Amino acid sequence: MSLSAPAVHRGIAVGAFSAALLFGSAAIAVADPPANCTAADLARTASGVSNATADYLFNHPDVNDFFTGLRGQDRDAMSANTQNYLDANPSVKTDLQGIRQPLVDFKGRCQ
Repeated sequence: MSLSAPAVHRGIAVGAFSAALLFGSAAIAVADPPANCTAADLARTASGVSNATADYLFNHPDVNDFFTGLRGQDRDAMSANTQNYLDANPSVKTDLQGIRQPLVDFKGRCQ
């Protein structure tokens, strides 16, 4: 039985695709996951950020009052009011970004 050229080409393409899947997935399976990217690591990082945020808010009653006052607002109003507040208070924005940085780093490392 003789195979036509298109059938041979399809066979080669299927074989190459299968090999790529096999060896490509093997390479992925062997790769080590990034360090410190477990659920426990995320929980610990988030906990640290949460505690640092609480400490900051307790030590800055004006900032605490602002964020407490957002309660009950719809998402768009809350976002706009927060952005306006942080734009008017760049030191607060910088402080909160610094507190949140470990979560940003975690996301960048573990994504």
